[in-house]
Amino acid sequence: MTGAAPTSTRSPRPQAARREALRVRVRAAGLDGLLVTDLVNVRYLTGFTGSNGALLLAATDDAGSRFGTDGRYTIQAAAEVPDVPPLIERATALALAARASALGIRRLGFESDAVTVDAHAALSAAAEGATLERAPGLVAQLRMIKDDTEIEAIRRACAIADNALTDLLDAGGVRAGRTEREIALDLEFRMRALGADGPAFDAIVAAGPNSAIPHHSPSDAPLRPGDLLKLDFGALVGGYHSDMTRTLVLGRAADWQRELYALVHGAQAAGCAAVEAGVPAADVDAASREPITAAGRGPEFLHGLGHGVGLQIHEAPALSAASKDVLEAGMVVTVEPGVYLAGRGGVRIEDTLVVPGAGPAETLTGFTKDLVEVA
Repeated sequence: MTGAAPTSTRSPRPQAARREALRVRVRAAGLDGLLVTDLVNVRYLTGFTGSNGALLLAATDDAGSRFGTDGRYTIQAAAEVPDVPPLIERATALALAARASALGIRRLGFESDAVTVDAHAALSAAAEGATLERAPGLVAQLRMIKDDTEIEAIRRACAIADNALTDLLDAGGVRAGRTEREIALDLEFRMRALGADGPAFDAIVAAGPNSAIPHHSPSDAPLRPGDLLKLDFGALVGGYHSDMTRTLVLGRAADWQRELYALVHGAQAAGCAAVEAGVPAADVDAASREPITAAGRGPEFLHGLGHGVGLQIHEAPALSAASKDVLEAGMVVTVEPGVYLAGRGGVRIEDTLVVPGAGPAETLTGFTKDLVEVA
């Protein structure tokens, strides 16, 4: 006896929905298709994690599209990209360009912000019967708005970073005599042990006067009692990044350190409170910068307020005075004001937040922002 075939409960792959959203933009640009060669964008649209891949996206549907890679990744591509017809060729992008006209793609967009002059010449020669047209930023515009799958990956990455710092402090890993480099390696080990694929970026560990250098690289400088210690780090989970900065004090904080910390803490709170859908990113920067400027420390806030976070540690939107971006629900951004006193020390406090549809932003980084004095 045979019954009815079971109904599949498998959820559609989020990459399929992303490709459909991109098709709307491709058609609006008057194109028949888009050749995607930036590997980060390829991963976003297909799920492919290899080192050689490209996507020829037809403006019509996936049946008219092709995913290209080489023979090293045949099995991997079948598992990671089951819903786009494959093309296995070593010179992947050129092979896809050569197929465009046969697939009905006459006006072929390409990522002109990710293609060299020489590569453009080769693509133009390969794309016989199709005309290459510049189409920068189409995928980046989509990537600014994270779907639930992406936000959950970033949430997990943030939780791992939180727990790694907690574990480091509980184990006495922050103490005088240890070097900046040792702290950085310890944080990375703890994040990996907690399930991270790796660090989101090379951690910034900066002690004493080095904490006044916004992007200091960890050195063999030992931590000393009374030092400010700036820790800027994150975890990588499923290709997605987290980003957090906390500034600690080794021992009892001096009055000037408390005052500086309180100033940055208040500025960071003002910036986080300003994160809402519909707000210009430049206004968020202004909300956080204003108290620092009012305190006479404006010139010592040396960088923009923050940035988008996702498959890259720095991506759109930009939170800065010059930004033209407007926040939208589903964006994931950092808020990270800092004040840096050359030769003395600096304080930066950074969280990763989700822009809400309504109400306050969700803060994904949970480690305390109270001043921590490490005994």
